[in-house]
Amino acid sequence: MLAAAMLTRLLAGPMVGMLADRAGSLRFALAVCTASAAASAAALLWAHSFALLLFIAVLQAASLAPTTSLADALSVNVARPRLAGKEFEYGWIRGSASLAFIVGTLTVGQFISRTDVTPIIWMNLSLLVAAAASTVLLPPVVACSSSLTGGSSVIGELGELLRISRFRVMILVTSSIYGSHAMHDGFAVIWWGAAGIEPSTISILWSEAVAAEVVVFFLIGPALLNRLGARGAAVLAAAAGFVRWSVASETTSILALSIIQPLHGLTFALLHLASMRMMQTLIPAGLAGTGQSIYAFGSGCLTAVLTLISGILYAKFGGAAFLPMALLCAVALPLAWLGFAAERNRSVVGVL
Repeated sequence: MLAAAMLTRLLAGPMVGMLADRAGSLRFALAVCTASAAASAAALLWAHSFALLLFIAVLQAASLAPTTSLADALSVNVARPRLAGKEFEYGWIRGSASLAFIVGTLTVGQFISRTDVTPIIWMNLSLLVAAAASTVLLPPVVACSSSLTGGSSVIGELGELLRISRFRVMILVTSSIYGSHAMHDGFAVIWWGAAGIEPSTISILWSEAVAAEVVVFFLIGPALLNRLGARGAAVLAAAAGFVRWSVASETTSILALSIIQPLHGLTFALLHLASMRMMQTLIPAGLAGTGQSIYAFGSGCLTAVLTLISGILYAKFGGAAFLPMALLCAVALPLAWLGFAAERNRSVVGVL
């Protein structure tokens, strides 16, 4: 069931993103996807067989997969309200999402029981309905007068987008650094537990990483991005990944782990902010959904492959399986310098 949902997410995200761009209605696509996810959540109340659960899981995965990319496209390229005379920071949006994730996880932890999961279903349904209804508050897309594609087919638009060399390198860099988290996300808890670290301590270490993500999105990230630029931020993220996974491969010391866990704020949050800055520079508003979908698809595919490889490496080498992840970040570092070149105004960016 989980594998089917993962495969569905990889396919649905780019497809819906491209169709939304073709229709010129990212906001409507986001509303439809969120409403469909709410309907599938409600269907769980009547799901009492594996076949029905599988069907609902696939439907909800297809519905939820495009929502993040569509919301990012709207946030970066469309919704630019002013707050106290300053441009509203995109990082505040993603930081709020990360904070909501923490609150939601803690809430679900209180609701879960072996006999009744109905409260969780109702919470899921209520939040999705509220999100779908909130899309009416979003401003519509104002597409650029010029496009990379000249009104060609979906495949043609995708091809034109992938012909932007800096965009291709950016996808390679982000996929490599995000993908390097596969070993940590899949096996760090198992490895730390095998080393004798208590579950309560592991939960603190894990929360450290998410808390650092929130801090970077809200506070540190925008300042670092303005000072270093997208290139410097991406290079810093790659270097942080190399340090983080190198240390993780050598020790299970709680002190050492507590020091490197906050680097997640750089290896994920800061890199994401840098990527959104580049997307804003490279991708026309008319292809925002497609660009965001490719961005998510690349990291999703490589993460899935690296999760499989991490399992094989962990079975043979234990914690030393973090080393290949460190090497992946090392390879991404010079590519980040090349791909995240100095931002230029969108109107003068050409297809390289």
